[in-house]
Amino acid sequence: MKIPVYKERPLYANKISPFIGKQIIKVLTGQRRVGKSYILFHLMDIIKANDPQANLIYINCELEQFFQIKNHEDLLNYIKQNINPSVNNYLLIDEIQEIASFELALRSLFAENICDITCTGSNANMLSGELATYLSGRYIEFNIHSLSYKEFLQFHNFNSSPESVLKYLKYGGMPYLMQIGLNENMPFEYLRNVYATILLRDVVARENIRNVAFLENLIQHLAGNIGNLFSANNISRYLKSQRVSMSPQLVINYLKALTNAFFIHKAVRANVEGLKIFEIGEKYYFEDLGLRNALWGQSQRMDIHQLLENAVYLRLKQLGFNVFVGQLGSQEIDFVAEKQGNKVYVQVCLQLSAEKIINREFGNLLQVKDNYPKYVVTLNDPIIGDNYKGIIYINIHDFLMLDL
Repeated sequence: MKIPVYKERPLYANKISPFIGKQIIKVLTGQRRVGKSYILFHLMDIIKANDPQANLIYINCELEQFFQIKNHEDLLNYIKQNINPSVNNYLLIDEIQEIASFELALRSLFAENICDITCTGSNANMLSGELATYLSGRYIEFNIHSLSYKEFLQFHNFNSSPESVLKYLKYGGMPYLMQIGLNENMPFEYLRNVYATILLRDVVARENIRNVAFLENLIQHLAGNIGNLFSANNISRYLKSQRVSMSPQLVINYLKALTNAFFIHKAVRANVEGLKIFEIGEKYYFEDLGLRNALWGQSQRMDIHQLLENAVYLRLKQLGFNVFVGQLGSQEIDFVAEKQGNKVYVQVCLQLSAEKIINREFGNLLQVKDNYPKYVVTLNDPIIGDNYKGIIYINIHDFLMLDL
């Protein structure tokens, strides 16, 4: 096949490529349309550069030419028809969750060790359920996200600036916007279509959702309450006040369906000392700011703090951190991020315009008695220097450029 033109995303290629040719299945997961297919194309070029004689078997389950591959038996037959025993074989499957019982085929191929395997998927259930059951210990997962701010600048040929970061907060990081341009309503027309595809194919159909109207109302509620603590009981009571009767368990099921599609992410609360998880109360953040704005409306200046908080959460996830909402006594810290035993603490604030706000944002962090990095992130440039009693004070566009 002819590989299409693409923009490289070395953040992911550099993580995945060392595992090419190793006896382990590479699984790329993430929301639909975040660029998993193009990362596969990049990996194919890397394979060809290192092994010019390689036989690449590429299957895109969304293309009509592969619609005949409906189940694991069809998949095995297709692969064995296309294997070349005289060279190294590399199997790359896009959106593998569309093939029924695909995990049975992968287990067989892995056991036979006849090809190197990389696949992508747009639903977390394929790892928590099907794939984990049959291939425990035989695969490694790579989470693919929408464009980071740094990638957004590269894709759109922008320099980092307050104006650029506002565009990122408005339009988000869906890679295909590079082809459409960022001219007023055109991006949001595209993003609304992406949303409809995710909703119908990855949430409603896959999770057998019956009450689609309620699901859409729930998404709207999430979009308007980024950064607020949630509980299923509170949402259920709110809906009841709107004359919508929905049990807390059903709310939980619908939230899980949305997280399974990587459309939203859940950040649970944890005690700062020891990261003990609290069972009640969590926050939800959107995988892509542009999708959120396409649903909620992106002209309201009043919700810029929510977008800032969501952008900081996404940056931490893109860098591979596990991200929690920090609880320290009665005080809350926006994010406690942990990776390989290291931590980062982050408070997000629109602006530090009064002494009371300064004391609150820095005061919470000053109570944390360890030496891990601590940040206060605001929209504008610091007004009290870039360091306050050991806490780093930084504007959002500089924070989003950091490699923590």
